[in-house]
Amino acid sequence: MRILLADDDHSVRRVFQFKMVKRGHDVTTAEDGQQALDRLAEGTFDLMVSDIRMPNVDGIELLAKARTVQPDLKVILITAHATVAQAVEAVKLGAFDYLTKPFNDDELFAVIDKVVAFRRLEEENQLLRGRLQESESRMQLMGVSKPFKEMMRMVERIATTDATVLLTGDSGTGKELVARAIHTRSHRANGPFVAINSGAIPRDLVESELFGHTKGAFTGATREKKGKFELADRGTILLDEVGELAIDLQVKLLRVLQERTVEPVGSERTRAVDVRVIAATNVDLQAQVSRGLFRDDLFYRLNVIPIRVPSLAERQDDISVLARAFVERSGKGTTVSIDRALMERLVAYEWPGNIRELENLIERMVLLRNDDVLGVRDLPADFGSGNVGRPEPESARGAHPTFQEAEESLIRDALGRNGWNQSRAARSLDIPRHVLLYRMKKYGIDPSA
Repeated sequence: MRILLADDDHSVRRVFQFKMVKRGHDVTTAEDGQQALDRLAEGTFDLMVSDIRMPNVDGIELLAKARTVQPDLKVILITAHATVAQAVEAVKLGAFDYLTKPFNDDELFAVIDKVVAFRRLEEENQLLRGRLQESESRMQLMGVSKPFKEMMRMVERIATTDATVLLTGDSGTGKELVARAIHTRSHRANGPFVAINSGAIPRDLVESELFGHTKGAFTGATREKKGKFELADRGTILLDEVGELAIDLQVKLLRVLQERTVEPVGSERTRAVDVRVIAATNVDLQAQVSRGLFRDDLFYRLNVIPIRVPSLAERQDDISVLARAFVERSGKGTTVSIDRALMERLVAYEWPGNIRELENLIERMVLLRNDDVLGVRDLPADFGSGNVGRPEPESARGAHPTFQEAEESLIRDALGRNGWNQSRAARSLDIPRHVLLYRMKKYGIDPSA
């Protein structure tokens, strides 16, 4: 266990440090409260043992500040002048225990052993939560299709590394689930998994959310707050919709990736973080780079391991597997099933909303069902109004072009108007480049021809 020992008496520090190290603990010392705060800013500790009477910053003030820097830190306070009021204040501030001098070694190490046991219990709970998250992740990350299996092979290969990952794919494809799968398969699985959606936070608050802030850093900052990077220390952070970050924040994120330190808003002191970074986006970042909207150096930092999360339209073989899993989960123990005609409709549909759309549809049908066998009659009236699925036979279409024929014509027209430059064609259609490439492949459009 990592212990920070703070006491202004040099001889006391040496004796306690010797005895703690002899019992197998990793001990760092501080000669006063201010130095203890500096040590806390430099690294993470499991326990702090501190004298109350110290120069510069006393034990009570140190306790209050230490708990804002490392909220999970356990603190044992030691004093030769105990009062009831002081003990009550220490407990209110979150002290794990309170020892009054003189005390023997057995008393001190009995309390330290309690901290060790408590820490072990916390780690076991965290492990159980991680396994539960993994179980949920595995339940939804399922499939038999070739694109899905190729993606999962890449996930398995890179999960045990600390390499930065860039997940790309349309909205609703399950990028956060893939990020969780990487985390739960890594050596960081017992650490935190922290996700932040860069596009869902007001621009003026993103920096504070990412890197934290000090008290008084801006209007409304009434207390010190840790950012997502610090909360993810020893774990994984998912930067969702990273393409939405403003240029000035991209510079600061690049610095974090390079130096592995964060600087809270309003602070001049950096804090070290040990975090694996996974970024996710549904936009073409290379196109953003060419338009000057995204820094090329940050793109290359994030794009160490690129993983494309396939759309549900590309995972046609997985639709029945996912649909049955969602029925089972939404049915909550009831024996709900899907008949053949409905399953054929689901498989034929193109799913513009991807897995999220399929999941929501199944949940809606299960909740509003007439009996335990779901059929075409249970589909909402507006289902498929903007997407007709596969082409119908010529005899059934009449003179009007199908959706697919119209889409293919639109894509060919956009490519022709843009000199077959795929990035420009995608921008003119207001779709990501990889979506255009998928549609070109789908319709057999060969640019070399």
